[in-house]
Amino acid sequence: MERYKALALQITCDTINSCHTKEEVRVVFNKTLSKINAQIRASKAFIGQDLKLVVLPEYFLTGFPMGETIEQWKEKACVEMDGWEYEELCKIALQNQIYLSGNMYELDPNFPKIYFQTSFIISPEGKVILRYRRLNSMFAPTPHDVWDKYLEIYGYESLFPVVKTEIGNLTCIASEEILYPEIARCFAMRGAEVICHSSSEVGSNLLTQKNVAKLARAIESMAYVISANSAGMAGIPIPFASTDGASKVIDYKGLVLSEAGYGESMVANGDIDLPALRYFRNRPAMGNLLARQRFELYAESYQKYSFYPANTLLEKEPTRQHFVETQVEVIKNIISKF
Repeated sequence: MERYKALALQITCDTINSCHTKEEVRVVFNKTLSKINAQIRASKAFIGQDLKLVVLPEYFLTGFPMGETIEQWKEKACVEMDGWEYEELCKIALQNQIYLSGNMYELDPNFPKIYFQTSFIISPEGKVILRYRRLNSMFAPTPHDVWDKYLEIYGYESLFPVVKTEIGNLTCIASEEILYPEIARCFAMRGAEVICHSSSEVGSNLLTQKNVAKLARAIESMAYVISANSAGMAGIPIPFASTDGASKVIDYKGLVLSEAGYGESMVANGDIDLPALRYFRNRPAMGNLLARQRFELYAESYQKYSFYPANTLLEKEPTRQHFVETQVEVIKNIISKF
């Protein structure tokens, strides 16, 4: 398949923060999954049968923790790697014959005290074909916090997965990680052509930090960015429409092909033209930023300077306060060095 449509589906997040039991959570989950299936089916009927990739917003199933401890959020919001939630999402991908990407809080039996924020891609055959664990987070555990053990179990390449498919080389970036050029660069090194960006962010007509970063990541990676934002978050004290709008499809030159307004929307859909992208990457020119990269220039600096320490949760109980305290120490160390 050389050309197809991709959709950043902008849907409302019905949060589960007010739920007190697993039964209440499951009711919300089922409602959300049913809505997703219906909206994808209707969107494909309207956009066209060449809609082959749908990206959902960040933590579309749960919202984010607001006061819950890590242990409480584990019990309330996190899904098993082979849980029924994934089974339902796989059915949605299979029934609609699409690649489906999104982001959820996920448990890992190898790390029973914590959870990971995980982006995924599911194939039209109904199989999970990519898992990416968020590497930079302010208040949630990441593989970097259990670095040595994580690498021992999964290996370094697991940190930056890219999956080759009939619709191109796909990968995921989670939320504010779009602000970190190194992450997108590591995916570009591995051949990523389409970046699925699940986000829940400030919706604004202004060039917010994330909106600037999306354009920059597309340009420097010479890749499409499919960025799905929430259409508001229901059930929490934060004003509903604070995270609403600006889902978009960006091409490999940093041009916005489509962008949604406010509310639930399928407007952010656009053409993914693989031959054009590959021609652009294969053409000797000043604009071929990937071919002009000289990574040896930077390697020693990354090896020499370390700001945020690894393994901070290997021997420590995870708490929200731990992350704040660690960042305070990191800032002190940076100031002392310079």
